[in-house]
Amino acid sequence: MTSSNTSAPSILHPDWRFLLRHPAHFIALGFGSGLARQAPGTWGTLAGLPCYALLLFWLTPVQIAWLCLPMFGLGVWAASVTGRALGVHDHGGIVIDEIVAIWLVLTIVPHTGSGWLAAFLVFRVFDILKPWPIRVLDARVPGGFGVMFDDFVAALYAIGMLLGLMHVWPALLMY
Repeated sequence: MTSSNTSAPSILHPDWRFLLRHPAHFIALGFGSGLARQAPGTWGTLAGLPCYALLLFWLTPVQIAWLCLPMFGLGVWAASVTGRALGVHDHGGIVIDEIVAIWLVLTIVPHTGSGWLAAFLVFRVFDILKPWPIRVLDARVPGGFGVMFDDFVAALYAIGMLLGLMHVWPALLMY
């Protein structure tokens, strides 16, 4: 871990010690997936896939969608605590927002390889490009709520696009 200056410490690259120092760090950094130096948001989204698959053993997609509400709140807390500790409001390593968002997107696609691949790709496109108002929300809504909310909106965009695709081309995601 490094620090950019002494007056406002900023950890540029959190490590495993930082991850395990506080439960909020473990959650916010996506159980370790956010420690990736390249594309941590993509790794966080990928980490959400097996977590969702595990949830399917006990819950229906509708129940998982409802579970996203308290997980959003948990993410707000974890992102706030971790952002303060890192000295950066929305550090790239904070990926709980991607995990909860991909769960929400996965609830509306068929549980097939193409369905999950489409959910992953469409969500990542909206999360990376940040079309209006996502970019505005990302820049202006502070704290853990801001970290979680812009990805929630990206998930809604992805859901809208995927529902449209499934309506126009129903067989697209069936394999």
